[in-house]
Amino acid sequence: MAEHILGPLYYERMGRAGPPMVFVHPNPMDQSCWLFQMAHLSTWYRCIAIDLPGYGRSPRAESGLTLADMAQGCWEAVDEAIGNPWGKGGEPAVLVGCSVGSSIVQQMVHLRPAQSAALVLSGTGYNPPEESPPAFVKARIRDYSAEGVGFRWRYTFQDLSPAFGATPLAHYFAQIFTERNDLADAPSIIHQFHALGAPRPADFFSGIGCPSVILTGTEDAAHARAFDLKTKIPRCELRVLPGAGHACHMEQPWLFDRLMIEFLTAQALFPRLDSAKQAR
Repeated sequence: MAEHILGPLYYERMGRAGPPMVFVHPNPMDQSCWLFQMAHLSTWYRCIAIDLPGYGRSPRAESGLTLADMAQGCWEAVDEAIGNPWGKGGEPAVLVGCSVGSSIVQQMVHLRPAQSAALVLSGTGYNPPEESPPAFVKARIRDYSAEGVGFRWRYTFQDLSPAFGATPLAHYFAQIFTERNDLADAPSIIHQFHALGAPRPADFFSGIGCPSVILTGTEDAAHARAFDLKTKIPRCELRVLPGAGHACHMEQPWLFDRLMIEFLTAQALFPRLDSAKQAR
């Protein structure tokens, strides 16, 4: 079991045929932020969206939480979802993450390289080691320490472009996330940010062996750093979503999904519908 997490992580599934596809959410959201991708990509994949510790219906985390703990917890959720109880020899999965989720799915590759078919990263960029912990980590620890889970409402809009943040749909998403504040746990979220601020091993990026793509919105504060990250990860591509913010998968799901499918098709990882039908 994953250390420093008080139980198995909660997940939702959609799709009963095809290869596994795993979604790991950004802060301050939960697994429901992937509802567009779950509804669409479950046509071809068994989609699994996971709540990180302290979010949604997942248990709390303890002090000492690490990136590897969260990655292990996510793999355990995948094992349960796909019927791989021993955690060995499981089917290769496409790992999709946004922001915090991007860091975690990269760590998932290091834990189980043979089970990691490809990475789809968004809302992310490269933070030089000399800037550890990054400024955003310090700011989020301060904000959650001062405001508790109530900070999630304001933080949701910081993940969105100004144009999208002004729409009723953005407010609908923020309402969904914050209606679950009674289930959320601010200390767990703070432990998560301490884990994100810890220095990475020297081979954290160079040791990623599976094909990867970065999908980055031009209105994301991390956009410029995404190009730096591309140079650090072998076999990594980058695609741009004009006008999208940090959570570009929510703002422009039609383009996010198309770019993702194009990448997976080029890697021979996009299954045909007739093969998915035969697998049922």
